[in-house]
Amino acid sequence: MNSPSPEPSLRAYLLGVHEPHIAGQPGRWRLERDLLDRSDGTRGTFSGVLIFTPTDDGGLALREEGTMRWPSFTGPASREYVLKPVPQPDALDVFFPDGKPFHRMSFTPDTSQDTHWCDPDTYRVSYTRQGPDAFSYSWDVTGPRKDLLLVSRLARITA
Repeated sequence: MNSPSPEPSLRAYLLGVHEPHIAGQPGRWRLERDLLDRSDGTRGTFSGVLIFTPTDDGGLALREEGTMRWPSFTGPASREYVLKPVPQPDALDVFFPDGKPFHRMSFTPDTSQDTHWCDPDTYRVSYTRQGPDAFSYSWDVTGPRKDLLLVSRLARITA
């Protein structure tokens, strides 16, 4: 169960701007992701870095890059999203780079879960804040084409 975030701003939390122990560039997180295709039991991983960069509109640019390991592919992988502010400072709306809406990100118990329809499959995300320097999220993807569980664990890079 999520506990309310003591951080009033999700943007500030992700950037780590109020954390005196962060040396170097703020907004950097170590990322480990477990991938499971439940339809056939195939497992894989993604290891890398997720970087949040401030944008002029008060939001964030998100870029993750690293190495994906899957039985049919091992190599570099990356993705990008745009996070935009909403009226509540404890949430951000996530968009694809082309501007299409994706989902809402929040650690607040009432809004820490969201759903995205990607025809014909349903993507359900759940965010959990583990502390000032760690959070996780999971995607449960179900439908006629996909049956996936993707669990991501992030730890702030502090030095």
